[in-house]
Amino acid sequence: MSDLSRRKFLEVGAMATAAGIVLAGCETKKQKQVDHVTFLDQAIDGPLLKAGLIGCGGRGTGAAINFLSAGPNLQLVAMADVLEDRIADSRAKIKEEMQVEVADDKCFVGFDAYKKVLELDVDVVILATPPHFRPEHFEAAVEAKKNVFMEKPVAVDPVGARKIIAASKRAEALGLTVGTGTQRRHQRNYQACFEQISTGIIGDIVSANCYWNQSQLWYRTRKSGQSDMEYMIRDWVNWAWLSGDHIVEQHVHNIDVVHWFTGKLPVEAVGFGARHRRVTGDQYDFFSVDFVYDNDMHVHSMCRQIDGCENNVSEFIQGTKGYSNCHDEIYDEKGNLLWAYKYPLDEEGKETSRVKVSPYVQEHIDLVTAIRQNKPYVEAEATAQSTLVAIMGRISAYTGKKVTWEEMMSSDMRLGPTKYAMGPVDMKFEIPVPGSAKA
Repeated sequence: MSDLSRRKFLEVGAMATAAGIVLAGCETKKQKQVDHVTFLDQAIDGPLLKAGLIGCGGRGTGAAINFLSAGPNLQLVAMADVLEDRIADSRAKIKEEMQVEVADDKCFVGFDAYKKVLELDVDVVILATPPHFRPEHFEAAVEAKKNVFMEKPVAVDPVGARKIIAASKRAEALGLTVGTGTQRRHQRNYQACFEQISTGIIGDIVSANCYWNQSQLWYRTRKSGQSDMEYMIRDWVNWAWLSGDHIVEQHVHNIDVVHWFTGKLPVEAVGFGARHRRVTGDQYDFFSVDFVYDNDMHVHSMCRQIDGCENNVSEFIQGTKGYSNCHDEIYDEKGNLLWAYKYPLDEEGKETSRVKVSPYVQEHIDLVTAIRQNKPYVEAEATAQSTLVAIMGRISAYTGKKVTWEEMMSSDMRLGPTKYAMGPVDMKFEIPVPGSAKA
């Protein structure tokens, strides 16, 4: 990726508008007025769009239902997964909730099952396998000239993130449409707040904080007869090579909001973390990272998954004239409320705390509308950048070292096996020890 210079990735102030959605953030030093976005409650009507689902776990099933809920003339016609029971469970749930049944001969099992979906006459593919597989699947989908919805994060290592960026540029050249599961960019209160911030209401952004602190996430214990590969895939969210660790797999959402609102990427990171209670896998329980930007702005990133602790999933930005929670309130420097998002009213005329359309559905409404209007809409590069920021923080915490963006753009780190089969996995799994772990 020699043509992808560090400078090119730090210059992310340019705007892109697609299907009424602003895809890029505002500049920090010179705030820009951005176009107002009017979200549609459902996708515009148009020719039938057929989708194939690759990755039939909980999020994949949810994404397929979200797609089918986005508007008229949408079908799910194919499914693929490495585990047959996941396909069966997903089919049953989709049939129950959406009255849609995928034919037996359009359900494929195995590590190469995604290729069989891509060979079919489908217009959209939904990529929702564990994130490790995302770069390979996305490259293949773009090569097959398919429109794509893929879940975040889009990679688990620098090599994978750069593959996504290269494939994203190819998708743009081919006129494909790509959404990436960063639903806060499609959440009406976040977008309204972004528009306000972009007018300069809080001045220049000088710092930010982002958090994903929650209780312990799910895990699976190994059952008799399960191979290394099968067990790790069933317990994928706890293995760094499959998920990227939770700073990448989940906290990327909050990191992406900071990327979006500031329009900037960090030049270096220093972080720490540890493992205290996790019962499976090889990941940490918490991370705390200081990201430093080229204008000396600092962003504190914090995420934790431990029961019995203070929870917080949010973002905060500080400007020279005020501050904001990034989604429904903006204050001046003295704490006076400058702006508040107007949520819809319930049947009793009371304000609710939810936006009118779920952002999980809204992102599919925006995707389908962009396809039918043939408008430029490719989110993959921005999400790959946010993913790479999270990876940078993880590597710093694992090693105890300062990690730079330049290092990420040249790193040959690739996690996971090179061959995939249900059987033994020839890898060493050691809990990283800061000060001794290798980058």
